[in-house]
Amino acid sequence: MKVDVLLGLQWGDEGKGKIVDFLAPQYQVVARFQGGPNAGHTLNFDGIKHVLHQIPSGIFREDIKNVIGNGVVLDAVIFKKEVEALRKYNLIPRNNLFISKKAQLILPTHRLLDAAYEQSKGEGKIGSTLKGIGPTYQDKVARIGLRVGDILRNDFKEKYSFLTSKHESILRSLAFDYNLVELTDQFFEAIDFLRSFNLINGEYFIANELKAGNKILAEGAQGSLLDIDFGSYPFVTSSNTTTAGAATGLGIAPSRIGEVFGIFKAYCTRVGSGPFPTELLNETGEKIRKEGHEFGATTGRPRRCGWLDLPALKYAIMINGVSRLFMMKADVLSKLNTLYVCEKYQFENGSVTEELPFELNDVKIIPIMREFKSWKNLDMTASAYEALPKELQDYVSYLEQQLSVPIEIISMGPDRKSTILRNKTLAPQI
Repeated sequence: MKVDVLLGLQWGDEGKGKIVDFLAPQYQVVARFQGGPNAGHTLNFDGIKHVLHQIPSGIFREDIKNVIGNGVVLDAVIFKKEVEALRKYNLIPRNNLFISKKAQLILPTHRLLDAAYEQSKGEGKIGSTLKGIGPTYQDKVARIGLRVGDILRNDFKEKYSFLTSKHESILRSLAFDYNLVELTDQFFEAIDFLRSFNLINGEYFIANELKAGNKILAEGAQGSLLDIDFGSYPFVTSSNTTTAGAATGLGIAPSRIGEVFGIFKAYCTRVGSGPFPTELLNETGEKIRKEGHEFGATTGRPRRCGWLDLPALKYAIMINGVSRLFMMKADVLSKLNTLYVCEKYQFENGSVTEELPFELNDVKIIPIMREFKSWKNLDMTASAYEALPKELQDYVSYLEQQLSVPIEIISMGPDRKSTILRNKTLAPQI
């Protein structure tokens, strides 16, 4: 048995939460492998919208085990709020939620440092979500961070005070005003709450599930183009959002990776600063934002919108080893008359490339576009690919030819039921 990986191929917000929820019945375990409360995975079913930040998207299926892996950075305060928000749906996450003891803890001072660092950058801001993600990963790499397992130690408060004092000295040097008292009280209340959950040795848990013949789906957060090594650095997140991150973020050998499901929108979006070659700073971009409800699930910030970018998408497919593609939000483009796809990049000197350049942040790129007719009269209740407009089928065929990977799911709305399968082995359970 192997671990299938599901991840985003753009700058995040691709619709991973919906697809995890859709595919979850095929699996016995769903495991988050990186990121933290900067993620916002949105699920829609039974007329209700749910947004998860740290809890895996299989949590609404009571027979599925959900794991928060060692690669995740966990904010106990936000975690407590997430769990409490699930109570009104009669869910008891303690029964099917497991948390790796090796996951790093986000402290209140990590969030303060995040805000202080971002403020100090002035116009050079990267667009942080201000959730303390970067500073927590910094402490992890510096080998001074606190982990979930540390909350079981008798000297946890002493370790907390020691690390917090280091953070406060930095905050003073940055002349950042803050009040830590209330934040500290909330934190320790949340830590007491966290202690009541299943705290596990995640790598052994995953290994034992595989040994028992159980299927595991690794759920990624953010998107491949935000990967700390392979994304549009420095406008990236602080973790490995690619398939490799699933191995290190769950403690599994690379040879145990099975299918890699890559999710992308029929267009592109991005939140925060950073390069975006196909961005539309016009009425079309605004229309896509409005029709696609493109506002951050975590921050509420309006997302930047643009045309699909094939050089970037091919790059993400390559570094992840994607075996199946899922295209999201096909319905949004039905509101347009004409749409475009970027096939290549042209530089100011006239040279052309299909590769994502190292100098992406520093050079002016002219996207070389291909025009398509949009698909009108889209039947949102269609359940078969053959029932889709010819223009949409042509778009899908063109992308498959360009990307050399089959597109096996087409999503036409946020609800579980607004999903068309081209490969019935994906076994819908809606």
